[in-house]
Amino acid sequence: MSFFTAIFALATAVSFLSVCVSPAYSAYAVTTRYWDCCKPSCSWPNKAPVTKPVQQCSANDKPLAQTSNANTLYNTPSGCDGGPSYACSKQSPWALNSTLSYGFAAAKLKNQGEYNVCCACYLLTFQDGPVKNKRMVVQVTNIGYDLADNHFDIAIPGGGQGIFKGCTRQYPNYKGGATYGGVSTIKECDKLPANQRPGCLWRFNWFKNADNPKVVFRQVNCPSALINISGCKRLK
Repeated sequence: MSFFTAIFALATAVSFLSVCVSPAYSAYAVTTRYWDCCKPSCSWPNKAPVTKPVQQCSANDKPLAQTSNANTLYNTPSGCDGGPSYACSKQSPWALNSTLSYGFAAAKLKNQGEYNVCCACYLLTFQDGPVKNKRMVVQVTNIGYDLADNHFDIAIPGGGQGIFKGCTRQYPNYKGGATYGGVSTIKECDKLPANQRPGCLWRFNWFKNADNPKVVFRQVNCPSALINISGCKRLK
């Protein structure tokens, strides 16, 4: 191992340890995957005590510009309701190393509402399948109203549009696979818009195309890397 490789490994370990402090809510949960392109529910104002709502993007995947009236921006209608606001492709998963990834998710946790979970981060430790014992830190950017308690719906491009089908509105001739589940092979990632392909490839590479693995989760402090992408940090 070279000196620089050793330094990088140490820095990664320190970064990981820094997010795993102040544990709060924890339990077992199930996971699924989705990518509907809709404006995240935590992008609306006054959902939780945060610095600002989750970043939202235009149809061409550019962050919506700040206006003099913040609520004008944050109240911009979702593309799934005919408006100009969509999820940003940067809110996709990526690998830090072979056993740890970062990303975003919709979630519904028992006895926890939007006030509690919007922009909160959770360490997921996968319990089965090809990712058993791998870990992922996700920031909640969406609330899964149609999910059961203790359920994380991981945001993975090409993961299935679900009931809203926002990607069909955002991208002409969108080829995202099945409504639930999305694309089925790594080759199908090439059919997605270019800005969605890296997150789709993550699913087949780091995530080993795992199919809804169960997790043990616990709340952790959010890594700055996730906050820098979402623009949202909890105040308590």
